[in-house]
Amino acid sequence: MVIDAALVKEQGVSFTVVCVRSGATKNSVEAGKTQAAFSPHFDGVPVVLMKQDSRRRPTYFGRPDIVNFLTRISVDRLPWREWHVN
Repeated sequence: MVIDAALVKEQGVSFTVVCVRSGATKNSVEAGKTQAAFSPHFDGVPVVLMKQDSRRRPTYFGRPDIVNFLTRISVDRLPWREWHVN
């Protein structure tokens, strides 16, 4: 499977933002399962899920401190790349 994700290190905190479809965040149980599934592919750093609406406005699900940081920056500033995961 190929996913779009950004591995970020900011102010001494490393985390990964993974772009997902809206179904992956439809409730906290599904979001938690999705985060847990992606975590091993990124060396166990915290995973934040991001979905976008039709206008490309992001909505994040994850650690509150990281989500708060992400809401203050443009999604285009993140170092996106394709990741191949099983």
